[in-house]
Amino acid sequence: MAVNPSIVTRDLDKVAEKSGNLYESIFVISQRAKQISSSMKEELNTKLSEFASTVDNLEEVFENKEQIEISKFYERMPKPSTLAMEEFMEDKVMFRYPEEETES
Repeated sequence: MAVNPSIVTRDLDKVAEKSGNLYESIFVISQRAKQISSSMKEELNTKLSEFASTVDNLEEVFENKEQIEISKFYERMPKPSTLAMEEFMEDKVMFRYPEEETES
């Protein structure tokens, strides 16, 4: 069984150090990954919409090499979770805790 070379072993203590709690760090990373994923999806859909056909007839649909290349480019990009983890570990992700409401 071959191991994916993009898999990186992480020191969980270092991940936890960033927020003071491993679970909070993972939550921040997951929220950032959602943002990245949403942005990438929007960008891809915008690029692919240029190729959208108003014809639903299968006989008139043809392969567009440029469209296929765009799709392949996005498939080869690092996963949003990987990008989010890198940003988090390099202190490129800002996160804050909502102010706790004080009781009067």
